[in-house]
Amino acid sequence: MSKKIKINGIEISYREAGEQNKETILLLHGFPSSSHMYRDIIKLLSDHYHLIAPDYPGFGLSETPSIDKFEYTFENISETIEKFIDTLKISSFYLMMQDYGGPIGFRIASKRPQYIKGLIIQNANMYMEGMGEWAKKIGGYQKANDLEGLNNFKNYLMSLEGIKEQYLSGSKHPEKIDPISYTTDAKFMEKIGINEVQTALFYNYGTNFPKYPEWQNYLKEHQPKTLVVWGENDKFFSKHGGAAYSKDLDTATIHFFEGGHFMLEEYSDEVAELIKEFIK
Repeated sequence: MSKKIKINGIEISYREAGEQNKETILLLHGFPSSSHMYRDIIKLLSDHYHLIAPDYPGFGLSETPSIDKFEYTFENISETIEKFIDTLKISSFYLMMQDYGGPIGFRIASKRPQYIKGLIIQNANMYMEGMGEWAKKIGGYQKANDLEGLNNFKNYLMSLEGIKEQYLSGSKHPEKIDPISYTTDAKFMEKIGINEVQTALFYNYGTNFPKYPEWQNYLKEHQPKTLVVWGENDKFFSKHGGAAYSKDLDTATIHFFEGGHFMLEEYSDEVAELIKEFIK
């Protein structure tokens, strides 16, 4: 069920399914998607758990305040989602994260470890050895101070062609990937003012790397129960990024799939079964 709530004056759209007295899973999406990326997982798990998947400000069906009215940084979005959690009175949950959901979710988990019953990580990186082909490409532009090249690549990633490649690249069964996914994301990227919003967040991504040691220490100290499901052909985050979680977690369960960045499009049934086994 799609719902809306005001957080600090910003209308946040979110999907909610399942009974509230059951275990809660909070699902944090990546770029350039929204809670839409979890639609199949929510459908498959709603009889078993209480699921909540918000769209961040500037994403999906949530409000998109201009860059002079909202600070589009990972720090500020994580604080917004914290307030979203508080407003809905969620104080104990499993946290599922993909892509941008990683730096947002790990900020929350490391600040509020007592809230976290477990982590479900899908191509959300927090290790430098996890940098894939596209991540290295972005880093190369930055190192060379090639702002034109960087901006052109950013614009490609926001285009229909680029978004489609993010979904299809590395997939084993491209026929399973519903075109509605990348066409929906592309339409959201065409909203008025969205280019400035997404550009601000794109250039803020570098603030996440200095946080990696802090988040790794969180894993070492608290040893949260963790399930890693990873598309091993992801152009952003390589297979090494998924495997790296075993360095800091004693009992992490790690599964690799022959898929890409949005591997849930192909393997939602398999991942849903893994989640049920993991929580049980």
